[in-house]
Parts: sequence; structure tokens; C-alpha cells
Amino acid sequence: MIGALLNTRWPQRLGALPWGVILLLLLIGGFSVTVLYSAAGGSITPWALNHGVRFTAFLGLALLLAQVPLGTWLRLAYPIYAVVLLALIAVEVLGQVAGGAQRWLDLGIIRLQPSELMKLAIVLAIARFYHFLPRGYAGRFAGIWPPLALIGLPTAFVLLQPDLGTSLMIVAGGVTAMFLGGLPLRWILVPGATGLAALPFLYQMLHDYQKRRVMIFLDPEADPLGAGYHITQSKIAIGSGGLSGKGFLNGTQSHLQYLPEQHTDFVFATMAEEWGLMGGAGLLLAYGLLLNWGLRLAMKTELTFARILAAGLSMTIFFYVLINTMMVMGLAPVVGIPFPLMSYGGSAMMTVMIAFGILMGIHRQRAEKQI
Repeated sequence: MIGALLNTRWPQRLGALPWGVILLLLLIGGFSVTVLYSAAGGSITPWALNHGVRFTAFLGLALLLAQVPLGTWLRLAYPIYAVVLLALIAVEVLGQVAGGAQRWLDLGIIRLQPSELMKLAIVLAIARFYHFLPRGYAGRFAGIWPPLALIGLPTAFVLLQPDLGTSLMIVAGGVTAMFLGGLPLRWILVPGATGLAALPFLYQMLHDYQKRRVMIFLDPEADPLGAGYHITQSKIAIGSGGLSGKGFLNGTQSHLQYLPEQHTDFVFATMAEEWGLMGGAGLLLAYGLLLNWGLRLAMKTELTFARILAAGLSMTIFFYVLINTMMVMGLAPVVGIPFPLMSYGGSAMMTVMIAFGILMGIHRQRAEKQI
């Protein structure tokens, strides 16, 4: 990979990058710094400055990864998956405990959450599997059990942390990649219906705090000052923003510390209070444009690995946005999924930027007619 980067013809390859997408990412990054600046009461510390530095560094990383040939990702797909899986195992032995969960490895400069990287690694691994799978085998046993094993191993370790939200995203990303690889829809619908029927039994397997989240999702008013406090305050913040918001630095729910986690999981509510429906719609529109670009890129790509990878990574980013916005609006249980590039934190931002880097690399190589 390093040799490929060193031998790059930088001017030509930079010219083939999707600069409209990069500009859109810069706008989202700048907006996120603005929101975090306001969330801290008009202070660049402790969140806005660090977030801006991380965003700049990870955008640079994405541009660097965009120069990596697609064949390199194909060769490294399984090794990357193996390394991230080993990191998940290391979390069980050496991981840091925070908020009652053991999910992070302290690397000094960053607290790495390996489960975030697995969201990418699972798509890479399954895309590679279907790339070499003979035509017509996607719906056979030999074409189903290896991807399911690839999905099941990391999901089990993430559930041990415990992190239900991330485990669901790994499953969703993996199953999406399987569908894109040619898995018949009936093999998804039948197990899905079975899973819905088994929900009462699965509920009994949840941790107590996860059960409380489910019950609060069904009836937030049951404990408005306890387990339902987060979602109640989030809905108040979003609703009070109205059409155009209360104005920059004029939010009350976040500034008066009513809204918990206003800079991480509930940053969308922080933004909506000050920027209103128009700000929220604009942000979702930006991500809609990015999703449209990623899916169109996948449809234009004939190579199986690139097609599954582009669509799978695009849908993974979409799952971030979908789950977080539903969560903060009370349409889904609170599962701790951050809003991509907006929520404060390094691991999720790095994951999303790596995904965009790979997508930009596929775009660049199509523009140069290398794939």
C-alpha cells in the first residue's frame, strides 16, 4: 500500500477526485464545529477545537486513502478483518471501561473503538468473498455460511462489551453486503420475520439497562426524570427549535445542561434547537446527496468487489444517520449511535472518513478508467 502511494502521480489523481463531495464534507465539518462551539456556550474548548483538528486530519487521511488502488483493498480485505477482530478480542482483555461498558483501547493519542472499524471491515470482507464466489452460488449453502460466520464472530464480541447498537449496525452492514452480492431476498425476509417473532424471547436476554431503553422507547413518560430523561429532553430541544430555530448561541436545553450528551449522541438535537427544521433538513439533504453519489457510483461500477464495497459503505454511513436521527426523535430506542462527522469523538469520525476515502478512491479510478 505504501509503495502504491509513493508512486502516485499526484496532480492527475487529485484532479480525478470528486471535489464536489469533498466540498460537501468540508461544509458538514465546518457546520459541526459551529454546533459544538455553541454547545460549549460559545467556547472553542473543550469540543470545537479538538473536533476541527480531528476532522482536518481525518479528511487528509481520506484523501490519502483515495490514492490506494482498489486491488490493494481486495488483497487486504481479509487481513484487515482479522486485525480488527483481534482488536475486538483485545478489548475484552485490555479494554477501558467507561459508562459501564468495555469498548475502547487506549492508544495514547486516541481511544480507539475497534467495533467502529468492524463496520467497514465486515463490508470489505464480504465484498471480497462474493467477488470470488462462482456465479449462481450466492443462494446456496456454500455461499451463505461463510459470510454469516464473518458477521457472527464480531457481533458476538461486540455484544459482550455490551454494545447493542453497534452490533446491529455490523449485522445490517454485513447483510446488506450479502444482498448486494446476490443473496436472494427470501433468505433475508424469512430470518427477519423469524427474528421479529422471537423478539419477546430476545428481550429477556438483554441487559437491564437495555430493557429500560426499550420500555422508555415505548413509553417515554413512564420515567421522565430517570431512564426517559434523555429522549424527553431531546424531543423538547428539537420541538422548541421550530422552523428556523432559536438562533446561534441561543439554545437553552444544551446551554442550561438539560440535554445530556449534547455534544455526542444528541448533537443533532443540539443543532435542531438553534437551527430549527431548516437546519436539520439541510443537514439531512447533504447526507442524502452523499448517499446518492455513493449508490450511483456503485451502479456505474462493473467490478463485483467495487460495486458491493461502494454500495455497502454508502449504506453503512446511511445507517449512522438513520439510526441516530430516529433515536433523538424518539422513533427508536437510544442505542448510542453517533451522528457521522457531527458527534464529538474520534473513532466514529475516523471510520466514516475511511469509508469516504475508499469511495473517493473508487470514483478516482473510474474517472481514470482503471476499473
